[in-house]
Amino acid sequence: MPSSVAPKACWRWPRKHSERSVKAPVTAAPGPATAPVPAPAAARAPGYSSPGRLNGLAPAISRNCRVLVLGSFPGAASLAARQYYAHAQNRFWPIMSAIVGADLRMLPYGRRVAALGAAGIGLWDIYASCLRTGSLDAAIREPAFNDFASLRRRAPGIARICMNGATAGRALSHLAALGFDTRVLPSTSAANASQGFEFKLARWREALA
Repeated sequence: MPSSVAPKACWRWPRKHSERSVKAPVTAAPGPATAPVPAPAAARAPGYSSPGRLNGLAPAISRNCRVLVLGSFPGAASLAARQYYAHAQNRFWPIMSAIVGADLRMLPYGRRVAALGAAGIGLWDIYASCLRTGSLDAAIREPAFNDFASLRRRAPGIARICMNGATAGRALSHLAALGFDTRVLPSTSAANASQGFEFKLARWREALA
């Protein structure tokens, strides 16, 4: 008899103890698990296309730049390719090809930019970063402007700044105050379908002359 009683006492006590140890973590788990949730939720606030800001492209401005073309902010295709005006339906490169007299679309991107630089044309955007879903300018939220005060140091020969579309034109008064001749030109974006290619080309050719 003594040998049969001892096993029962030893068996029941560990079992009750194990039940207590299982229940404690179950009731405590929701607190620590839900604590970090607010941070990711804030990162997915309206205007974000990813957890964080979108950063634009580096300026393509040579020392002999005389005309700077400013867009608003690169679209999704341009950000993915790390190239200005990378969307196939954007009319920027066809217009530049007609102006410089060479089909820039047939060249690798680096040579395209170099050809514009040789013609005294530089590329940049008015916004350095922003929050945005998709590619439309209307979706841009909390934009941060680029450092336009550095333009004189980058390229002291810049005499004119041409803004590609109305959104880029929001920087017009600021740039004019810095002493630049400024023009707002028809957007080369495919979203600007109301103005034909020949109309856009005529306006751009005159401004870049």
